[in-house]
Amino acid sequence: MFVYLSKKIAIPNGIKLKCVSWNSEQGWIACGGDNGLLKVLKLEAPTAVADNKEGKAATAASNLTMNQTLEGHNGAVMVVNWNENYRKLTTSDQYGLIIVWMLHKGMWFEEMINNRNKSVVRDMKWTSDGQKICIVYEDGAVIVGSVDGNRLWGKELALTLALVEWSPDGRMILFCTVQGEAHLYDCNGNAITKLPLFCMEGSAGNVNIIGVDWYDGLEGYSDPNAPTLALGLDNGRVQLMRGESDEKAVLIITSLRTTWIKWNTSGTVLAVAGSQVTSDGRESSMVQFYSNIGQHLRTLRVPGIGINALSWEGGGLRIALAVDSYIYFANIRPDYKWGYFGGTLVYAFNKPDRAEHCVMFWDTETNDRYAKYVKKLLAIRACKEYCVLATKGEEPGQYILILCNAIGSPVDSKYIEVEPVMMAMTQYHVIVCSEELVYIWQYRTPVSKLTSVDTDISASVRRKDGRERVFHIDDQQIAEENITNVAEKTRAGSLTTQDAACSVTASDKTLLIGRESGIVNHYSLPHIIFEKQHILRCRPQVMALNCTSTRMSIIDINSVLSFYDFTAHKEDGTEGEHLPLERKDAWGMCWSNDNPELFAIMEKTRMYIFRGMEPEEPVLSNGFICEFSDLQIRAVLLDDVMRSPDAPDKDYFIDFETKSLRDTRHILANCQIADAYQFIEDNSHLRLWRILAEHALEKLDFPIADKAFVRCADYQGIQFVKRLQLLDDKAKQNAEVAAYFKRFDEAEAIYRDIDRMDLAIEMRMRLGDWFKVEKLAQGGGADDTLLTMAWNKIGEYYSDRQKWSKAVAYYAQAKNTEQLVECFYILEDYTGLEKLINTLPDHHNHLANIGCKFMSVGLCAQAVTAFLKGGDVKAAIDCCVLLNQWNQAVELAEKNNFQQIEAVLSKYANYLLEKEKPLQAIELYRKANHHTEAAKLLAKMAAEAAEQKVHPLRVKKLYTLAALEIERFRSRMMGTDTDTKTMDPGYATRMTAAQTLNNLMTLDAADSDKTNNMENAWHGAEAYHFWILAHQQLYASSFDAACRTALLLSEFEDVLEPMDIYCFQALTCLN
Repeated sequence: MFVYLSKKIAIPNGIKLKCVSWNSEQGWIACGGDNGLLKVLKLEAPTAVADNKEGKAATAASNLTMNQTLEGHNGAVMVVNWNENYRKLTTSDQYGLIIVWMLHKGMWFEEMINNRNKSVVRDMKWTSDGQKICIVYEDGAVIVGSVDGNRLWGKELALTLALVEWSPDGRMILFCTVQGEAHLYDCNGNAITKLPLFCMEGSAGNVNIIGVDWYDGLEGYSDPNAPTLALGLDNGRVQLMRGESDEKAVLIITSLRTTWIKWNTSGTVLAVAGSQVTSDGRESSMVQFYSNIGQHLRTLRVPGIGINALSWEGGGLRIALAVDSYIYFANIRPDYKWGYFGGTLVYAFNKPDRAEHCVMFWDTETNDRYAKYVKKLLAIRACKEYCVLATKGEEPGQYILILCNAIGSPVDSKYIEVEPVMMAMTQYHVIVCSEELVYIWQYRTPVSKLTSVDTDISASVRRKDGRERVFHIDDQQIAEENITNVAEKTRAGSLTTQDAACSVTASDKTLLIGRESGIVNHYSLPHIIFEKQHILRCRPQVMALNCTSTRMSIIDINSVLSFYDFTAHKEDGTEGEHLPLERKDAWGMCWSNDNPELFAIMEKTRMYIFRGMEPEEPVLSNGFICEFSDLQIRAVLLDDVMRSPDAPDKDYFIDFETKSLRDTRHILANCQIADAYQFIEDNSHLRLWRILAEHALEKLDFPIADKAFVRCADYQGIQFVKRLQLLDDKAKQNAEVAAYFKRFDEAEAIYRDIDRMDLAIEMRMRLGDWFKVEKLAQGGGADDTLLTMAWNKIGEYYSDRQKWSKAVAYYAQAKNTEQLVECFYILEDYTGLEKLINTLPDHHNHLANIGCKFMSVGLCAQAVTAFLKGGDVKAAIDCCVLLNQWNQAVELAEKNNFQQIEAVLSKYANYLLEKEKPLQAIELYRKANHHTEAAKLLAKMAAEAAEQKVHPLRVKKLYTLAALEIERFRSRMMGTDTDTKTMDPGYATRMTAAQTLNNLMTLDAADSDKTNNMENAWHGAEAYHFWILAHQQLYASSFDAACRTALLLSEFEDVLEPMDIYCFQALTCLN
C-alpha cells in the first residue's frame, strides 16, 4: 500500500484538537478541541468516473461542502462518536456534559443533553447496529442507554475506567482501566473474565492502554481466522486477538509512543498513531500501518507534534489525523488483489455473508461477469491468457496455485510448500518466493498451451523433472533437487538466509529476485541458470522489467522510483548501473510491452509518461495501470470498482494516449501528409505508421499508404493497396476504402450511386449480412437463386439463436423442407408438420424423417401416413408395433402381405409373459385380433385364480372375458370385410362365397383344436355363476333354492373340485 498527505485544514484561532471521528456512511467529520470547540465538516464527494474523452481522471475532491460549528460545550471536547445507522452525533467534554446531536434540514441541532456532575466521561461507544450506547466515567460509573434516550441500566464498578468497546454482536462490553487492565462484561453488566494482556509482559513502569478497537465485521472478513480485537499500549506495543479468549495473540512492537489505534472499515489494516524521538533528539509524529496479521505495511510521517486522534473514511481510502490545531488528510492506495489479462479484469473482495473471497472475472469487452468463491486467497497474478490464484491449503504449511482462464474455470493447479510472500507471472512461468525459497512452475511452453495436457510419454517425464523447480535463494548452482527434499530441509531449519528476499519480477527470459540488502539475483529463463548479482542503493519493494529485459524499474520502501540499466558499462569493466534518475511518491509503474524506452508511473494523483528519461505533461488520475501497449495506457479505477464490485461499470476504465500519438493525429489533421511522414520517421512506432497508412488510404494517396504499410509490416494492407491501384474507378476505390474501415453503409451508398448493385451484394455476402442481401436482391439486384440462398442463411441465423418461429418463415420462403421439419419438430407444431406431408410428392426422401419425428412423440397415425406415402411399409408396421398399435400393425401386414408380423407379435407376447405381465399380453392379442390367444390366457388366469379359492367372483369374470373373446372370434369369422358395392354382381357373389368358405374352414379348424375350448366357451363362467349363486341363496336362508342350484354343480366337476361340490350339496340338504 501507499500513503501520502493530501490536505490540511486549519482550525480557527489555533485551538488544539482533542478528538476526531469520520462517519463512514455519510462522510461527516466531527472534531472537538479546547474551549468547547466542536465542528462538523464534510468534504466534497470524489468524482467517481473519469472523462474518457479528455483522458483524465479526477482525484478525490477535497473542498468542504459543510463547515458547521456546534455551540453547547464550554470545556474541551474529549470524545466524539457517530451513530451511523440513526445519523446521530454524541459528544462529551471535560466537565462530563454529554450532548446528542441530530441533523435537521441540513443543520445539526441538540437533541438530548445529560450531565452527571460527578466525574468526567472517559469514553463512549455505540453498538454496531446503533441500538445501544455505553458511557464510562473515570470513577467507574457505567451507563448503558438506548438510541431513543432511555436508560437501560447503570452500574458502579470498582475500577478507574479509561476506555470501552462493544463486541461485534453487541453481547459483550470490554472495559479498560487506567491501570492497564481489560475486563470483559456481558451486555447486562455482569462480569465474565479478565482479558490476558500478553503485551504487558516485560514492560517496565506504569503502562496505560491508549486504545481499543473491535472490528464489527460489517464489511466481511478477509480471513475468518484473522484478528479483530486490537489493544494498544502507550509504550508502543499492540496486541491483536481473534476474540476474547484468544491465547495466541499477535504482538506488535512499533517503537512509538503510541496515542491512538484504529481499524479501517474492512478490518484489514490497523493504523497506529504516535511519535518517535529521532537520532537528533527531535520528536517526530507518524502513523504506522499494519495488516490484520501484524505485518508492517507502511509508515506515514506527519508534521507537527503529537497526533491526538485519527479516524478512517468509509472504504478505507483516506484517513483524518488530529494534529495540534490542524486536521491532516492522507490518501491511501490499498494493495488490492487484482490482475488484468486479455481484456479480463479479475479482482477479489469480501462479502459480509460469506467467509470466502469472491473473485470476479469481468470481461470488459462483453461486460460478462463470472464470480468464483475461493477460500483463504493470498494473491492474484495475471499475464496474457491466464491468471493464477494463490491460496492457503487446509494442511499447515500447504499452499495451492490455481491457474484459471478468462471465465474463472481452473485449468491446472499445484500444491506447494513455499509460502507465496511474493509472486510474479509471465506467459510461461509462475514464480513464488518466500523469504528464503524460490519456486518456479513452467505451466506452458512456446509449443504447447499447457504442460499439464502433454500426452507424449517423454513430455510427461520432462514435466516431472523440469516443469517445477525449487531452490534456495543463496544457491548459485541450482541442482535438480526434489521439491519435497528442499521443503523438508527448510522446515527443519537447515536452509536459512541472512539476507531475505523482498521482491521478485520476471520476463520470458529473465528472473530477478531482490533482497533486503539491495542485492538482486539475476537468473536466466527457462533453464533457471544463475547469471550474476546486481547491487542497488536501496531496498527494492516493487520491481519491473521492460519488454527487452535491458532495464529494470525499482520502487523502494520509501516509494522512491529509480532505474537500473543492465547494458551500461562501468569504468571497472562490469556491466549494470543504477541510474541517477529518481522520482518520489511513486506507487505504480508499468513498462510498454512494445517499446523498451516507454513507461508510465503513478505519483500521488498524477500519471507521468516517459520516453527514455524525459517525462511528458502529467495527467490527473487515480487509476491503476492495467497495460501499456500501442502508445496507449489502459487504467482502471479500482477504488470505484470496489464500491460496487458486483456490478462494475465500463466507464471505470480509462485510456490515455502518449504525446507522440496525440501529436501525430494533430499533424495529420492540420498539416501536409509529408510533414506527418517526417514526424513519424523521427518518432517511429508501428501504431503511428498504421495511423499514417489509414490516413493515406482516406486520401487515396497510395504511395504513402504502401510505404506506411511496409513500415508496420502489414502484408494484408500492402496487398489491399495493390488491389486498389488496379481498380479503374475512383468511386470503386472510395467504396473499398470505406469497407476497409468498416463503414459498410457508406460503401453501399457509393455502389448504389454508380449503379453497381452486384458489388454491393457481393460486399454484404462477404460480411454475412444476409438481411441486407435479401433487401438488395428484392430490389432487383439479383436472381431467385441468390434470394433463396439469402432466405436460407437468414433462417440459419434465427435457428442459431433458437428463434424457431422466425426461422420457419424464411425456410418456408426458401422451400427448405429439411430445415422446416426440424423447426416444426422443435416448436412441437405437429399440425404444421402434418400439413407438410400433404405438400410433398410420393416417395420424397424427407417423408421418412417426418415419420420418425411423429413416431418419437407417439403420434402413430401421422407417422404411418408419412411412412406409407414415402413407400416404406415395413417402417409403418414397425411404428405400429413400437407404439403398441397391434391391430393397425396386423391390418397393414395382412394388406401388404407382411408375414413377419406374427413372429414379432408372438415374441413380444412371450416377453410380456416372462416379465409376469399377462394383462398386457392379453391386451396385445386383443389389439391384434388374436382372440383365441387372448381367450387362452384369460382361461389360464381364471384357473390359477380358482386354485387359490379366494376370489370366486374374479374367476367368474375372467372366464366370462375368455368366452367373450371366443364370441368375438366367431362373429369375425362369420362376417365379411370385402367391399362388393363397386364390383360386378357375379364376381362379387363369387368373392363373398370364397371368403365365407375360408372363414368357415378357419372356424372349423379352431373348433377342432381342443386347447381353444370353442364349444364350451361359457362352461367355466356357468360353473362359477352357479357356485356363487348357491352360496348367496344359502346365506339368504333360501335352503330349497340353494339345494336345487347345488345339484346343478354336479355337471361342472371338470371346473370345480368334486369334494367341494358334494360337501356343499350335503350342507344344503342338511339344512
